Amino acid sequence: MSRKSILLLNCRAINEGSIFETDVFVKNGRIERIDDNLSHLQADMVIDAAGKFLMPGVIDDQVHFREPGLTHKAEIYTEAKAAVAGGVTTFMEMPNTKPPTLTQELLEEKYQIAARRSLANYSFYMGASNDNLDEVLRTDPKRVCGIKVFMGSSTGNMLVDDYHTLENLFKEAPLLIATHCEDEATIRANMAAYREKYGENPPASIHPEIRNVEACLKSSRMAVELAKKYNTRLHILHISTGDEVFLFDNQTPLREKRITAEVCVHHLWFSKDDYEPMGNLIKCNPAIKEAKHREALWTALHEDYFDVIATDHAPHTWEEKQRSYWEAPSGLPLVQHSLLIMLHFARQDWITLPKIVEKMCHAPATCFNISERGFLREGYWADLVLFDMNAPFTIEKENIHYKCGWSPLEGFTFPATITHTIVSGHLAYANGQFDESITGERLLFDRD
Repeated sequence: MSRKSILLLNCRAINEGSIFETDVFVKNGRIERIDDNLSHLQADMVIDAAGKFLMPGVIDDQVHFREPGLTHKAEIYTEAKAAVAGGVTTFMEMPNTKPPTLTQELLEEKYQIAARRSLANYSFYMGASNDNLDEVLRTDPKRVCGIKVFMGSSTGNMLVDDYHTLENLFKEAPLLIATHCEDEATIRANMAAYREKYGENPPASIHPEIRNVEACLKSSRMAVELAKKYNTRLHILHISTGDEVFLFDNQTPLREKRITAEVCVHHLWFSKDDYEPMGNLIKCNPAIKEAKHREALWTALHEDYFDVIATDHAPHTWEEKQRSYWEAPSGLPLVQHSLLIMLHFARQDWITLPKIVEKMCHAPATCFNISERGFLREGYWADLVLFDMNAPFTIEKENIHYKCGWSPLEGFTFPATITHTIVSGHLAYANGQFDESITGERLLFDRD
């Protein structure tokens, strides 16, 4: 189907550090005009955005959509819809599916599923293991977001714990390496000690003691040292401790950085105090830690030691989360609500709207060299979100779009509502209703 032209009138646009009144004309999937007087133009669809804010679509650089092989938890189709409902127009999905994405053929199969079924724009990481370097080196830098390396997380056969393999990956990688950094030896030693202490039914509050600061810092430090040694383009995911902040640079312009870092919304929202009421529902890797670390993450975000805000959306079924601590899987479903979380913090004056757009839209596009997305610019793809800061939204079972059907934020009322989401020029979501007639686009990357 061809995309309809769309005229957005009376917007309060947030873009590149400014908030300004404007109209926006979308045609053939692109932003054709940004001007404060476009009401004379003819369009297939006119949206009066008076009283609402317009921003580029959120780009989430870290999600787990569980397809193939784990589709009882989630599917590309369901989670992409949830993303779009939350103003996330673009996602980059992780390789720890079943089977894990360790060959170019398996990687291409995921792209084919998304081309048929994803309402959002998409890219998929190539996975690294101890023995697939040849496959990794075949990855096309212009058509794939990055290489994912689990440096200390026993996820199937995706743990890369052989130092020689790591060195070769960092030395030869043809594109960005994104790492999960926790030291496996530290974690295993802690698990053994706590199993001896607590037996089979420990409280979930031991999680940040098992996956502790030392495990995070040791692994992140190793990744940074390797990246500096080989001038690798490194992006460290979901930093959870204040102790790791010194590894990063807030002086170099983002476009020139070789080492970047991400913070996730749940590490900005929850603290160790929340394990008592929530238990395994907030069990995730790396662990949510003490409140002092949350405060340090906020400071580092404001001071630009962190470049990107993302989710690490990782759904599991409600039943799986009810198991004992040792058996319950790690991960939280978050992609539908990440922008609402940050808008809540904006209402609390913890962060400004332009800063949210910088960290959730502009910076992911810049970090990954995404072609023609992430900004409100004429000629760019029209990935757009309208939200109303005066329309409260309460998360309830009925409005959760994740296949798992639950959220750790159920019952919370946010100050804002996402009203419209435009994906590559297609109005995919409007006032609670989806138009699934056009799927999202595969991301392309401006890399040499």
